[in-house]
Amino acid sequence: MPARLGVRPQRDSGPQPFSSAWLSGDGPPKPERRPFVLPTWVPDGRALSAGLVVTVCIVVILNGLLSGTRSTAVEQPAIDAAPEAVLTVSSDAPSEPAAITSAAEVAVQITPSTRTMELAAAPADEVVPLPVEGPVLPKYRVVAYYGHPHDAAMGIVGEHSVEELAAILRQEAENYAAADPSRPVIPAFEVIATVAQRVPGSDGTYILDTDHETLASYIDFAAAQGMLVILDLQIGRGTVANEIEKVRDLLARPNVHLAIDPEFAVAEGQIPGEYIGSVTAESIIYAQQVLAEISAANGIPPKMLIVHQFREDMIQNKDQLAPYPGVQLVIDADGYGGPELKTAVFNFLVRDEPIEFAGVKLFYRQDVPMMTPQEILALVPAPDVIIYQ
Repeated sequence: MPARLGVRPQRDSGPQPFSSAWLSGDGPPKPERRPFVLPTWVPDGRALSAGLVVTVCIVVILNGLLSGTRSTAVEQPAIDAAPEAVLTVSSDAPSEPAAITSAAEVAVQITPSTRTMELAAAPADEVVPLPVEGPVLPKYRVVAYYGHPHDAAMGIVGEHSVEELAAILRQEAENYAAADPSRPVIPAFEVIATVAQRVPGSDGTYILDTDHETLASYIDFAAAQGMLVILDLQIGRGTVANEIEKVRDLLARPNVHLAIDPEFAVAEGQIPGEYIGSVTAESIIYAQQVLAEISAANGIPPKMLIVHQFREDMIQNKDQLAPYPGVQLVIDADGYGGPELKTAVFNFLVRDEPIEFAGVKLFYRQDVPMMTPQEILALVPAPDVIIYQ
């Protein structure tokens, strides 16, 4: 939001020494010079010449020192004397942008001078490249964009090209780095890998698989950008075990993680989207085991397993869940709504449950008003994973 920086008031009296006006003015009137007459006792010739040379050298040296002092003092008054300083914010964020502006995009532009100062609310390296080794959590915080590359209606991922998406995502990640400089942020794409459908399909699972070429292109791009990819599984009438096998080869990549969306895991006779589905703790534990095996077999860091939830019955026997060696389990408080409702859902499903890592999901269009990064990080516990749809 445009804002103005305060400008120091002008002094009532004339220009102050070393101010811009003082330097550009004519200065005080010089006193009338009187003719200089040598005393009768001053000798002529070489002695007088030598004395004059020494005197000139001293004057030159002193003048140089005084000029250097004057040049140094000019820099700051040049800013103070500017008529106004305008705070400009550049943002390509979609509708309902977060209230905290990216520090990297904020600059104070001095008018009319062309000098520019950056306001660094957080160090530029708070949004970090992908760590080479070690688990992502809890050292890092993850900020992700959710959706399907070929469908804008399913989330922000489909609303932009991957290059544009990366730029906007990095800006959103910088918002969290600025809100909490103590914890570096890694951006991520959460790409829907298996899409729940309202028609059964040839295999009767009500699932449409995203082609591997698309998934691989996002994974390759994210790896080059130092970002993560989270493959989201909408189970339909399939099983967690079968859907994981479809992306097992991609999960062998070190920057690829997994998410399960119980909302679309429906029973026989139910259609995804018409019923709110669920998964069992047993299925989640199976996913933990598979991810641990993949990480160990490929010598790569532990995988994150994100499970979305916005109703208590979406995870059956949740109390059976526990940390599993080699996997980082995140329960993500899903669903849209205003700050009070979203906070209540987070408290009920995350704060008051024995979860390992905390996640929360926000919706650019449906959350009115959308919570700011500062409000999100004020949740208890502060979320480890923040997902935008």
